[in-house]
Amino acid sequence: MFIQSEIWLTLLFAISGWGLFSVFGQSDAADRIHLGDIVEIDVVGGLEFDWRGNLNSEGFLNGFDKVAEPIFARCKTTSELAADVAKEYSKVLRDPKIEVRILDRTNRAVAYLDGAIKTPQRLSIRRAVYLNELIVIGGGFTDKTSGEITIFRPENLSCEQLRTQGPTTISIKVADILSGDPSANPKIVSGDIVTILEALPVYVIGGVNNPTKLSARGEMTLSRAVTAAGGVSKSGVSGSVTLYRKEGGISRVIEADLEKIVAGTAEDPILKAFDIIDVGQKGTARRKLPPVIEDLDRRSDKFATMPLRIID
Repeated sequence: MFIQSEIWLTLLFAISGWGLFSVFGQSDAADRIHLGDIVEIDVVGGLEFDWRGNLNSEGFLNGFDKVAEPIFARCKTTSELAADVAKEYSKVLRDPKIEVRILDRTNRAVAYLDGAIKTPQRLSIRRAVYLNELIVIGGGFTDKTSGEITIFRPENLSCEQLRTQGPTTISIKVADILSGDPSANPKIVSGDIVTILEALPVYVIGGVNNPTKLSARGEMTLSRAVTAAGGVSKSGVSGSVTLYRKEGGISRVIEADLEKIVAGTAEDPILKAFDIIDVGQKGTARRKLPPVIEDLDRRSDKFATMPLRIID
């Protein structure tokens, strides 16, 4: 298990040290207008020039035809947008007083928490939230975690792209989170895809007690993988082990003798991701072709089936 209970407690203490629980319930200090928001423009003292609507895909007020020039609103604060509208309205009104409100934030892009986390989910973010809080919300890491996290940030779905144009990817090590490194605790925004990376798999099949898929974390050896699969079965042949490996599109076949490895007279191969260990079985001929493993855990519709949680 990569994250044992004591390490999980360490993470909770680290989160507490960052003041996580002090931000619960706080609103974002710079609550800007996002795609999907419903915005209301109110001209104080009149109704003719009031307006309510959303933004188009380019970030302008959608269908706002009360002025000659389109008004860009994405990622502006309500006071900034009010100033822009007042500037345009002043061409036809005397000293207009404008108030702007965000009426509905529920259609903002959701964020995703996925991978080696106990409860993958979609997240509707309506206040400031940071990575450490999301880990707690997701119930903590599973034992499949590789120790790395990626945050993919698409273009235009949040207001962070004001600083860096185009989609970005942030890479974080779990060890840095546990050490309390502030740079390992970024703010998570609408549209982010947070993936707790899983250790890539290796497979143990054939004459073992529990044929299984294992997470190739660190320098896992062939003998250790066979032990993790319950050891050689009564029908297994420990002196006849075949390791199938793909490298650069080419399949390699490595023969191994587990008895010699245990005796220390043969090298114990260090496994690579997607290796397949096939322990021979009595009365069964050696395979002529590498086995085909189907990973049934992968689903193309996994995002659509995730539960939605609102963070407000």
